[in-house]
Amino acid sequence: MIKSQNLLNEVESKELLKKAGIPVVEAKLAQSKKEAISISKEMGFPVVLKISSPDVIHKSDSGGVELRLANATQVGKAYNEIISSVKQAYPEAQIEGVSVQPMAPSGVEVIVGMSKDPQFGPVLMFGLGGILVEVLKDVSFRIVPVTARDAREMIREIKGYPILEGYRGQKPASIPALEKLIVKVSQFIEKNPQIKELDLNPIFAYPDKAIAVDARIILE
Repeated sequence: MIKSQNLLNEVESKELLKKAGIPVVEAKLAQSKKEAISISKEMGFPVVLKISSPDVIHKSDSGGVELRLANATQVGKAYNEIISSVKQAYPEAQIEGVSVQPMAPSGVEVIVGMSKDPQFGPVLMFGLGGILVEVLKDVSFRIVPVTARDAREMIREIKGYPILEGYRGQKPASIPALEKLIVKVSQFIEKNPQIKELDLNPIFAYPDKAIAVDARIILE
């Protein structure tokens, strides 16, 4: 069972998703600069640092994300800068620390999300990810449970589908990997009815696989 706090941090969210067989980029919580450096060395460079706080939803906007950190010196500096920036932007924010994760190679960015509709219950969403989801709002929806056929249709319904096929020389995304991931998320939600919202954004889709880079779970 999932513990009953309202918002799970990225590390907790990813641990649950991983247990459910949903591919995620590993993340560990560092509560000090020394710990961040130690975890980074253990994971191998380059790494990404992200603020871990229940009060900070858009991490990038508050200076809460540092990418492509290539050594211990950069990690130490980034840790201090993240904590300082977030405290300045959100003086009242509860800061748990900073999540450390390996820097994943860029792929096609997609989103899989879930929210609860008062009438229909859990509804799954798929679309192009990153900031594109906010700008284009090019998404498709299905009521949970989502079958393999539903997942296939969801992916093909979005206007940005040609991007997933490898538009203008871009590498294509693995459609079977995305279909499988959507179905696994649907099964995960069915087994955990206390989940109110879920966001996997972005998911990096590659020619051979798809993996969630960031994750957020909110409970009832």
